[in-house]
Amino acid sequence: MKKYLFFLCLLFTFITTSFAQLTIKIYQPIVPYKIKDKYRPASIQKLESLLGQRVDINVEKRLLQIDSAILLSGFRQRPGSQVWIGEHVGKFLFSASLTYQYSKDERIKNLMDAMVRKYISYQLPDGYLGTYLPENYWTEWDVWAHKYAIIGLTRYYSVTGSKPALEAAKKAADLICRTFGDEPGKRDLLKAGHHAGMASGSILEAMIDLYRYTADPKYLDFSKYILRAWERPDGPKIITNLLQYGSVQKVGNAKAYEMLSCLVGIAKYYKLTGEEKYLKPLEIAWNDVVKNRLYITGTASSHERFQEDGILPADTEAKMGEGCVTTTWIQFNLELLSIQGDPKYVEELEKSVYNHLIAAENPLTGCVSYYTAFQNAKPYKCDQGFSCCLSSIPRGIALIPNLIWGKINNVFSILMYESGTVKDTIIASDKSKVVLTIQANTTFPHEGKATYKIMPSAAKKFALNFRVPAWSTNYVLKTNGTTYKGTPGQLLKIEKVWKANDVVNISFGIPIQILLGGRSYPNAVAFQRGPQILAIDQSLNADVTDLSNITFVKQAAIKLQDAKATLPADWSWKQAYSMQLQVNKILQKVTLVPFAEAGQQEGNLRVWIAAANEKGN
Repeated sequence: MKKYLFFLCLLFTFITTSFAQLTIKIYQPIVPYKIKDKYRPASIQKLESLLGQRVDINVEKRLLQIDSAILLSGFRQRPGSQVWIGEHVGKFLFSASLTYQYSKDERIKNLMDAMVRKYISYQLPDGYLGTYLPENYWTEWDVWAHKYAIIGLTRYYSVTGSKPALEAAKKAADLICRTFGDEPGKRDLLKAGHHAGMASGSILEAMIDLYRYTADPKYLDFSKYILRAWERPDGPKIITNLLQYGSVQKVGNAKAYEMLSCLVGIAKYYKLTGEEKYLKPLEIAWNDVVKNRLYITGTASSHERFQEDGILPADTEAKMGEGCVTTTWIQFNLELLSIQGDPKYVEELEKSVYNHLIAAENPLTGCVSYYTAFQNAKPYKCDQGFSCCLSSIPRGIALIPNLIWGKINNVFSILMYESGTVKDTIIASDKSKVVLTIQANTTFPHEGKATYKIMPSAAKKFALNFRVPAWSTNYVLKTNGTTYKGTPGQLLKIEKVWKANDVVNISFGIPIQILLGGRSYPNAVAFQRGPQILAIDQSLNADVTDLSNITFVKQAAIKLQDAKATLPADWSWKQAYSMQLQVNKILQKVTLVPFAEAGQQEGNLRVWIAAANEKGN
């Protein structure tokens, strides 16, 4: 009898513990946005395909490997050993909080809890949470570090309800508000950092977040001060110059990361206040980047700045594709998606995520590349606490679960074709609440096939959206004997009575596109399959001694390879193709893989291939 009771207690403990891990309480802001979100991410239980694998790798090989002693060293003994070492704790808390919300992994929470306790203990009585000595306060990256402190602590509060963390964020923000402003006796915020006031002014995002969690009007007042300061004659003139010139290259000193950070803050300010004058500059900036300054892999910047129209050098020397830019571009698109609900932003999110974002973190080691070139080897590094992008790329990957499924205009929507399970509450046509669970089983990106099992808590009429990728062909959806055809770049809306275990089968073509090299590579081409850019990895082509001697011939076709036979046993994601290309003017088979996977064994890469007797535009 005792043995029976013992096992019964074990079973009860297992069941209650497992149930507790299914959900965590999310502490919502107390001040709502005036502009209601047109897109809201769903509560994802588990991702299982390519992106799910990369989210898991980000946890195991990057976030859980963080040494909090290194990140906290600059606070424990001021000054820090590196000028922006103060930003890394806040960035980690951002990544770890999102990851904990998705995974419910107690290891992440324990790491956060311990780090926050020490982090708060190093805050000075006046609220200072930087890594400088008093004589150097508010120089270089001090305000910037406080921005990430506030963002990280409020994000941590949102998944734990930790009042000490929120109080620490408030103390840091209060110090900023006491120190800077346009009132007599206060410092000039624009002069407290680099890049024409965009670095220090990007604290706008943090102030909006904190205002929403506290309703303290001084944080909103400070946000308005930032917006005024930007438009001064000596400011970056973010709003004025975007409206006048229509180009991000004409804003401030064109520093991409800091500018995008400011645009994210402006987007949040617009959502909070509804002041329409701030929406148009956001749209102008987005259109300009997409049209003139975006690499085919969904990143931007060379030498960390937006360059002239169409100038997109892609080799190591160009310092292109800064990881911080990739992540902040994703954040900017996510904000615009929430404002407008337009699937065109999902196209950009997909491009960035499937290419440059996950390309910047080595799936074998968890190491990260600051700049991720695609004409040379990826310069992966494993250090902590020194390189800004080594903290930013994990932030971008931690955002992935927010991009797969969610509600657009209150209609549950499938945005990307990943396997996994999602659960959310929706409103049926009769206004009743329905708990909706969907199981997704896809072969993407290997094939354009997906099956969804729809499991509502009650048979009800409601709509589901299925995003038809702009790059797809022959998109066909079948359910309950009815066939629907989708239009590329749009949402396919299916409204009907959905019953438990209804099945949706989807198929679509994944075409190969030949992209021209533009101004920077006028006599070269690249290959795109679906959203993925392909690359030649020299480590997979041992008989090719110089990638610059490879030439594309017009009649060449890309063929699927047996990935297990082609790729090394420890290669992270098994996806490979081959193509007959000229090597030293002799046709031979060359292996290609997705750019996101290339270089993981430190081989040289080539995305832009010389075109024989072809001329790009």
